[in-house]
Amino acid sequence: MDFDLFTFILDNLEAAGVIGAYVSISIITVALLIFSTKGKVSSKDQVGPKWAQPIIGGLFGVIPGCGGTIVVASMYKNNKLSFGGLLAAFITTLGEGSFVLLGASAKADVAANLTAFAIVNAVSLSIGIILGYVADSIGYEISPSKIKKNITKEDSDHTYDGNPTAKNFIEKIGFYIVLAISLFLFPGSIMALWGGGIAAIEDISVWVAIALTVFSIIYYLVCKLFYYEHDCSYKEDVRSTLLHAVLDITMVTVFVFVGLFVANFIIDILVGPEAFDAWMNSSAFAVVLIAALIGFTPGCGGMIAVAAAYITIPSFPIAALIAAAIATSGDGIFPLLAENKKDAIIISLASLSIALIVGLIALAI
Repeated sequence: MDFDLFTFILDNLEAAGVIGAYVSISIITVALLIFSTKGKVSSKDQVGPKWAQPIIGGLFGVIPGCGGTIVVASMYKNNKLSFGGLLAAFITTLGEGSFVLLGASAKADVAANLTAFAIVNAVSLSIGIILGYVADSIGYEISPSKIKKNITKEDSDHTYDGNPTAKNFIEKIGFYIVLAISLFLFPGSIMALWGGGIAAIEDISVWVAIALTVFSIIYYLVCKLFYYEHDCSYKEDVRSTLLHAVLDITMVTVFVFVGLFVANFIIDILVGPEAFDAWMNSSAFAVVLIAALIGFTPGCGGMIAVAAAYITIPSFPIAALIAAAIATSGDGIFPLLAENKKDAIIISLASLSIALIVGLIALAI
């Protein structure tokens, strides 16, 4: 079988860039919405009645990205949310994996992925709220003082001590390039949702999508190796909010590219579509187990990989996507890991356990 590696790489770069264009719309919109609510979150008022805490936490968990869980951690730290609300948010969240499902690149994909997004969120939200009420009824609490306090203005104003060249690239040059590329691809992305397109820029859009992925890889590597400012907390001004949105856009695009590259290489080159499809159908239990374990890994990378597999592999079971979604805690788990490992482990193991149970039930159904 003839295999053109260069063409294979270009195809995956383009596919990741197209998804990245949709992702940019979702991430920027959600980031600005979270920014607009920061005053309410930082106020002194109690957030809802005590009986509604798991519902409130679960609704924050539904918000795409990791911002919702960070906001919930802030509310809990300020004694404005119960442990059940915090647990509900962590079980409900899909982290940055939400944006992969929201980043469909064809009309058919939009309908199917939005349906999957709705189903997964409905299941995880229901489970999260139920377990939140169970936790509150038991009376278990963790000490709010032990939650990492890096989401306050005082901590966000610390002096930057990283590489100044990287800082200039991340906060200025790269920041404007990513926004410019996203703005260029925005009209075509919107038109594609209804099966349309802009013929005049169709050819150049392919190369711009490839450029978005390539630049995202460079931007992400510079950020990880030389830049030390990235977190998912709500920000004090619009530019800072957009900067962190750009950081998330490039991160998701990179993980999507890696997921697409690996999945397509295994399916199309190493195994073959027919053989791989047969294995998926005969080993669905193993797929659910593996997906849950991948989602269980701290951070958003695991959920992004599973979501990318779901949109790439036709026979990928939605039960595996549900299991990964429940198991993942997103970036919101890092404050707990940093300051209170015991409680982070409790939340993570509870999420993994229920993920396996619900995933296998969904598979049986």
